[in-house]
Amino acid sequence: MKIGIADYGWRQWFGGGEDYDLEQTLRDLREIGYHGLERCRAVSSADFVENAAVFRRNGMDFATVTGPDAPTSIEWTAVAAKGYVWTMGRPRDFEQCCRMANRQAEITRRWGIKTALHNHLGTPVESQEELERFLERCPEVGLVFDTAHLAAAEGNVVEIVERYPDRLLAIHVKDWFVTDPAIGIKENWPRRGRFCALGEGNVGLDNAAVVRALLSVGYDGWVFVEQDTHLQDPRIDLAANLAYLRKAGL
Repeated sequence: MKIGIADYGWRQWFGGGEDYDLEQTLRDLREIGYHGLERCRAVSSADFVENAAVFRRNGMDFATVTGPDAPTSIEWTAVAAKGYVWTMGRPRDFEQCCRMANRQAEITRRWGIKTALHNHLGTPVESQEELERFLERCPEVGLVFDTAHLAAAEGNVVEIVERYPDRLLAIHVKDWFVTDPAIGIKENWPRRGRFCALGEGNVGLDNAAVVRALLSVGYDGWVFVEQDTHLQDPRIDLAANLAYLRKAGL
């Protein structure tokens, strides 16, 4: 199993975009003990080649490629011999979400890779019931499974791991801290709480139990720490998160 980061929180802290130094990021993460990032991002073919070389030069890896559009992302991910791309587009409802995902899965099958849904608050696949219905309706689509997004929606994270091990293409681990319980999750989830370090949430999410469940079902893919909100230097948080995962058995 490889442990990396999904770098949303990192990019938010350090500025992203033009201020985002891939080589320095990889060096920092390697020093902490991580194996890579979820995404190799690129805006052109030359950019993709250069960034992929930066990963290799630093002894780090990635799981998928994000290019300037959906067809390019699929093509570059296949060329890089990686396993999946995220579902593309912004579906307005559950039916459209399933239709779009199934169509994308037909396309990616021809490239020898998978389409993966990322369960997320505020989307058509938010709750456990919605997630299970999606997996039933979209049998070729895998899952970039986010533990905190499901826990925040009051789902049973370990149950999903144990029931659908063959659908797991990558795991996002983080925790959720409710700051204003008076605000409903459907009403305004970003104001209800924030994502936080592993073990620091207050919704009863046990990511160590998730790790044990992954090990018990023989999962051998990527586990990505994704702490969306950092209140201090992300390198401190990411070192603590990695120590948490190591203690849990990874």
